[in-house]
Amino acid sequence: MLRLLVLLLVLANAGYFGWTHGLLAPYGFAPATQSEPQRLTQQLHPEALRILTPVETRQLDAAVTSPVATAGFAVSPTPTECLQAGLFNEEQTTTLRNRLQGSLAEGSWVLESSVEPARWMVYMGKYNSVDAVNKKKGELRQLHVTFDALNNAALEPGLSLGVFGSKDEADTAMAGIAKRGVRTAKVIQSQAEVRGQRLKLPAVDAALRAQLDAIKPQLAGKSLQACRAADAAKTN
Repeated sequence: MLRLLVLLLVLANAGYFGWTHGLLAPYGFAPATQSEPQRLTQQLHPEALRILTPVETRQLDAAVTSPVATAGFAVSPTPTECLQAGLFNEEQTTTLRNRLQGSLAEGSWVLESSVEPARWMVYMGKYNSVDAVNKKKGELRQLHVTFDALNNAALEPGLSLGVFGSKDEADTAMAGIAKRGVRTAKVIQSQAEVRGQRLKLPAVDAALRAQLDAIKPQLAGKSLQACRAADAAKTN
């Protein structure tokens, strides 16, 4: 009985194998064929399908997340910086504007009205000689009072003990210095308020930088410098 059962199992397995592999199809025994030929007609250029390399895969991933992309691949934006120069008076501004219009692309530059506020200095001087200035420097060091070189030839030879945005701030600083033993300092206005136009180039890239030499003669000796943080934030 057991042998018969084993024989039936073997025959059943052989029959199932033949049925699933189409060996019994000529006798009318075969599984139903699953086919959707219409899907083949819907394919568009299947011969163009190719497997991407790991490098191409990374480039494609970057393109998907990058705001700047062409042809499906990421393009790194050109680094830029904000530069400015000034202030320029009315005559200088007219000359500079004419040069800019003929040299640089529209929108790459702007002339803005700006004000440089008055500045106040705690000042010591004028002295009779450089030796007198050096002697005073030694005295200030002994009193632990800091000082700076002057950038105003009209005040030479002399010393600056600090520059401030208002006379009140300068008076307060001088009072503190006096408590340390400094008796000959005074508060002066080192710079009057200046109004004019400031040149700003909000996004200077390598191509634009190469064109800036053409406008240097019209900058009236003023150099292009990085925009101040507050000014640069306004352009972003």
